[in-house]
Amino acid sequence: MTLPKAPLRELVTIDGVNVTLEMKGNPIENLGVLTAGEMFKCLNIFDSKFQPSNYNKADGSPLRLFESGPVMIDVSKRSKEDMGFWHRNVDYHEVIFCVRGALRWETEMGTTLLKEGDMMLIPKGITHRSMLCDESAEENVLIELKVREKLNYVGDKK
Repeated sequence: MTLPKAPLRELVTIDGVNVTLEMKGNPIENLGVLTAGEMFKCLNIFDSKFQPSNYNKADGSPLRLFESGPVMIDVSKRSKEDMGFWHRNVDYHEVIFCVRGALRWETEMGTTLLKEGDMMLIPKGITHRSMLCDESAEENVLIELKVREKLNYVGDKK
């Protein structure tokens, strides 16, 4: 008689926190996270609980979702108001992903129409603002990464 194999347990340390995984053997057939499961976040940014203060206010702020010293991740939703003022981020580069809708980004480097699926980098220190445009949706949703360190584009390297 062959006895079934006991599940394997693996201890992984992530940022100083021990996470215990239970697996059948193959890592993608894991049986669950036994400890520190709260570290594995899956968020639906369209959920109404992720409503930033900039939803219908020109001077509102995006909603901070994650942060560490060198990186911050925000969700921004613009529905009715342009960002009627200019601003610049002197500490962080801004990487902006358009998830829904479209916005016109005006910068010292020129104007860019950011549509669904587009991503743009605004280097730190560059004055910019977002404006509604003909392609804007009722709700325009952006994910904004603010990165302190220098970013090098490597997308064309194979």
